Amino acid sequence: MKCKMNYNNTIYACFIGYIVQAIVNNFVPLLFLTFHSTYDISIDKITMLVTFNFIVQLVIDLLSVKLIDKIGYRISVIMAHIFSAVGLIGLAVLPEVFFDKFLAILISVIIYAVGGGLIEVLVSPIVESCPTERKDAAMSLLHSFYCWGHVGVVLISTLFFMLFGIENWRFMTLVWAIVPIMNSLFFIKVPIAPLIKEGEKKLELKEILKLKTFWIMILLMFLAGSCEQSVSQWASAYAESQLNLSKSIGDLLGPLMFAAMMGISRAYYGKCSEKINLDKFMFISSILCFASYICISLCPVPFIGFIGCGLCGLSVGILWPGTFSMASETIKGGGTAMFALLALAGDLGCSMGPTYVGLMSGAFNDDLKKGILLAVIFPAVLIVTLIYFNKIKSEYNR
Repeated sequence: MKCKMNYNNTIYACFIGYIVQAIVNNFVPLLFLTFHSTYDISIDKITMLVTFNFIVQLVIDLLSVKLIDKIGYRISVIMAHIFSAVGLIGLAVLPEVFFDKFLAILISVIIYAVGGGLIEVLVSPIVESCPTERKDAAMSLLHSFYCWGHVGVVLISTLFFMLFGIENWRFMTLVWAIVPIMNSLFFIKVPIAPLIKEGEKKLELKEILKLKTFWIMILLMFLAGSCEQSVSQWASAYAESQLNLSKSIGDLLGPLMFAAMMGISRAYYGKCSEKINLDKFMFISSILCFASYICISLCPVPFIGFIGCGLCGLSVGILWPGTFSMASETIKGGGTAMFALLALAGDLGCSMGPTYVGLMSGAFNDDLKKGILLAVIFPAVLIVTLIYFNKIKSEYNR
């Protein structure tokens, strides 16, 4: 007897989708030193892999504004998983075929970045469209799976490398490729509801761009990405420089603690959302984020400063999914264009935040604590923006 799929299955498929995005974003960085030593690829070229991954995902965010509605959500999300799988398989296969090893890896990164970018744009609106209650809870829980995926990818891959040797990384790559392959089959079967409800007017792009509320949401998403990545991207460097840890331990301890705390925050809200006011939770989280930046940058005790990194992860957890939920609630009929532009703003913040910290740190003789102190402007503006939004919210309820 066949088991009929329901919208809970759709949400589960989206959860796995975010694990796929965690795989394509966080597995390859574990291999950077291996690529350097095995293929004699320079560090500056390896750094370009991260840049291209980010650029491709930004381009996908932008193209999705018009493209996804024409293709359809089901075909788009299935293709996203196929791109992710093909990119991972290419990573294991192409360097053995191509003479130019860097080009082989770069092609693979570009292919799976297309998949990762599509997944980021698609899964949130798919969850939002499901005819279920507590959508904000589902959204927060959805985004927590990226965090758990990040932690799982690093821990499982590291354990594999310890047991079987880093030289067998291709087998681990192919194992990870199984996840998007299986989830693409899942998405063939699950129901996908239309994002624009029956009787609801779909807003055209030009109408969305005229809404004051939309631009507030764009600013919130940019600040959410900036607040998150300004510390997350520098957490390992902070652990190494302040706690005198080795690079390998710092690379594990810093980002994993940040990701785990961020996941805990999202899972907590997902479980207890009925008892929590989202606006208040966002505001309290932004204040905690501000305090964590101060703790990281000004606390004279290095270990307490490192704990501040964990508090930052806890505080930023709700910001990204919470903004998605607030946008869905206040801008009815925004559709794919709204979600794609919000993802674009968030990704820009994820890029510019850590870049700003790096530039400010460099201006003060590579003092990372001063760089993070000057980045306190991100949570500060976030607090002001949330206060302003809550004042005008009632005027824009549609």
